[in-house]
Amino acid sequence: MNKEPPHNGRDKQKRRTRAAILTAARELIRQGRIPSVADAADAADVSRRTAYRYFPTQEQLLTEAQLEGERPVFERMLASPELAHNVEARLDALVRTMYAELQATEPLMRAMIRLTVDRSRNERIDWIELALAPVHTQLDESSFERLVSGLALCIGIEAFLVLRDIRGLDLAAAEEVSRWVARSLLHASLAESNRQAKALPSHPPER
Repeated sequence: MNKEPPHNGRDKQKRRTRAAILTAARELIRQGRIPSVADAADAADVSRRTAYRYFPTQEQLLTEAQLEGERPVFERMLASPELAHNVEARLDALVRTMYAELQATEPLMRAMIRLTVDRSRNERIDWIELALAPVHTQLDESSFERLVSGLALCIGIEAFLVLRDIRGLDLAAAEEVSRWVARSLLHASLAESNRQAKALPSHPPER
């Protein structure tokens, strides 16, 4: 019987240890706590020294715990066959899912903002680009990038806090505003692209 190389076993153990710490952190978050690295280590039954090797700061632990928890939720949503070609429905589902996640982790997200600038922004851009994938070829690159940038303003914790804290909206009203803005930006971008295409000079067929 072939034995597994020693380094493969060590790598698997490291992945299991890291996953255990993140799972413990997410469970503490679900309980309404903002865990420190030491809290997560104790809950995972891992030494604090080991936990700090994986996550040197609370900021890193919270960011990774949030992203690891969100990733499968967004991937399942955007992979739904019902949403494969309907970009408006994809954006609508993206906003709904984002708001559901923000509602579930609002204390954590507020704590993360206090700790650091939103380091999860790259993940957010990935989700937006994936939601827009069916219309990517209908827009030139600058228009597509502008649309992604515009949507980043209305999808995420910053928009959530502005609508909830500054505008005083309840969760349902805040979500509806974000969905309306997302749809409006999509429609405006596609309409502009269509106008530009129609304005292009047509060339008579060559004889």
